[in-house]
Amino acid sequence: MAKPKKKKEVVFLVCEETGDRNYTLMKKPGTNKLELSKYSPRLRRHTKHIEKKK
Repeated sequence: MAKPKKKKEVVFLVCEETGDRNYTLMKKPGTNKLELSKYSPRLRRHTKHIEKKK
């Protein structure tokens, strides 16, 4: 029998400095947390964004 597929989950990237949810991603469950440098429209510069779930 085939194994059931794991569904992807919706994840938000939240700015560390402002707390805004600027980006959404579809991610496989069970992977490491993301920490990326992304653009923050409010601050108009790149800041560190951390993964948060709903």
